[in-house]
Amino acid sequence: MNINDIRVGVIGVGALGQHHARIYAELPGVRLVGVCDSDVARAREVAARYATQAFAEAEALVAQCDAVSVAVPTIGHCTAAKRALSAGRDVLVEKPMTTTLAEADELIELAAKQGAVLQVGHVERFNPAAQVLLREVRQPRFVEVHRLGAFPARSLDIDVVLDVMIHDLDIILALDGTHIEAVDAVGVPVLTDRTDIANARLRFASGLIANVTASRVSTEKLRKFRVFAHGRYISADFATREARVYRLSQDSGGRPTVSEERLAAPDEEPLRRQLEAFVQSVRTRTVPVVGGEAGRRALALAHTIVERISASQVGPSWRD
Repeated sequence: MNINDIRVGVIGVGALGQHHARIYAELPGVRLVGVCDSDVARAREVAARYATQAFAEAEALVAQCDAVSVAVPTIGHCTAAKRALSAGRDVLVEKPMTTTLAEADELIELAAKQGAVLQVGHVERFNPAAQVLLREVRQPRFVEVHRLGAFPARSLDIDVVLDVMIHDLDIILALDGTHIEAVDAVGVPVLTDRTDIANARLRFASGLIANVTASRVSTEKLRKFRVFAHGRYISADFATREARVYRLSQDSGGRPTVSEERLAAPDEEPLRRQLEAFVQSVRTRTVPVVGGEAGRRALALAHTIVERISASQVGPSWRD
């Protein structure tokens, strides 16, 4: 242990939070002070696995840390993050950052007042395939996204838009920062009382059209993000972390030709890259890659889509 190590803690060590603990325990220049969970037995289990301490109360853990990850269920994000920010600690809060926009505004304002780092856990921003998109695309004209997965045993307190689609909404907003002029959306509950599969069509002031589909009740796993721009097409597979870039050019005779470049980094875990970036922001006091404002923009768009879905659901569902 080094006196200059960043002292971190994890609040909530369920399906995702346990991996925050695992990575922090491995990162150089970081000391995992401890973990906390409403399930004390679970906290003790994870703490023993990574040779750290289990805390019964989040306040006690926060008091011993420089920074914390908040990975409790979404309904508890605001309370847990406020507690840490109020104590002057830096915070990485999992996505969606809060339940409501008012709560998101509260966290952003509190972080600014305290001079604290506030990062939102949009982990796909750190996927090598997504980073190719963000680097290669200029003025996208059409985006097609499919994010399909099997029914999960987690995050059932929110619907598929806030749980799954919000990843892609964040990336689309990073690709095009213009005003969204229209949002059309449909969705249905299948295995829960919340929307389990949804589709949204977004039209931006720039002219970009984005068609986004998300499902958590599919038999196949698919995470494809396709972007079409002038003279360029990029197909990114977030599951394999591979991107293919197709560029239009001319051969020596002036005839149009298409070149293909494959870029992959399958051994780079996006969550590790995200936590490394968070620790770097904590250490250098720099603005995080996905700060509170970016998290709020994705949350606002997700809420708009949820509202459009609700408005489109006229009459009884097929399950009634």
